[in-house]
Amino acid sequence: MHASIETLQEIVISAAREELLPRFAQVKRSHKTDGSILTEADLAMHSRLEQALQKQWPEYQFMGEEMSTEQQQAMLRDTSAGVWCLDPLDGTSNFAAGIPYFSVSLSLIKGGEVVIGLVYDPTRDECFCAVKGEGARLNGKPLDASAPPSLKKCTALIDFKRLRPEQAQRLVTEMPYGSQRSFGSVALDWCWIAAGRCHVYLHGKQHIWDYSAGYLILHEAGGCSVTLEGESVFRPTLTARSALAARAPALFQAWAQWFGINTAAPDVTEPDAATH
Repeated sequence: MHASIETLQEIVISAAREELLPRFAQVKRSHKTDGSILTEADLAMHSRLEQALQKQWPEYQFMGEEMSTEQQQAMLRDTSAGVWCLDPLDGTSNFAAGIPYFSVSLSLIKGGEVVIGLVYDPTRDECFCAVKGEGARLNGKPLDASAPPSLKKCTALIDFKRLRPEQAQRLVTEMPYGSQRSFGSVALDWCWIAAGRCHVYLHGKQHIWDYSAGYLILHEAGGCSVTLEGESVFRPTLTARSALAARAPALFQAWAQWFGINTAAPDVTEPDAATH
């Protein structure tokens, strides 16, 4: 039996309002060994949600971004019983700088696949969620946005920093889309594509806690994704994955073809496959 999505939303929203919003733009930064920023807000959310989730659903294991690599690997070796995967604060640099584009990202991985995904944006009070096979929702309402008819009219979300130089150069030179943005929260990026606010997505390197919840939300909204190597984006592994995605199947095909990617990967959703 899966966790109740309603109860899950209550737990995450309450924690974010009490642990994140009071600290927004008011925290001291430190740096992790990989150079990324860590704040007391990350740690407070991690601790709060770990305790709440294990109390509510003791049958599931808990894996967070702030745990050691050894602990994370142990969790992902066997997901048959279910493992929570948490990024307590996705977009920490934005959060610390007072930029209102950050989120809490939580997924439930069971049997090697994502079965629940939830991404909460505290500043806009927007909760994106999905249960596998049941569609995607924003604040309880089904996500059902339509994308522009052509790639050239799209707004693209692209993280240039983690692309290969030749890929970035080609995008800048040829610009196959209408305009481009880079906001700084992987989890929210997936959700904004799912909601049709932006239309195509590209990221060269993201971790499982960054993308797993948003990945399910996009696919349950009818979207599609693939790695730059033509593989399924989701894997229950700590190895970072690239992602190319779009809200609409036809748009996805055009975006992938521009990169010369084979779209016969298992992440490609047929137009009528999503349940709303």
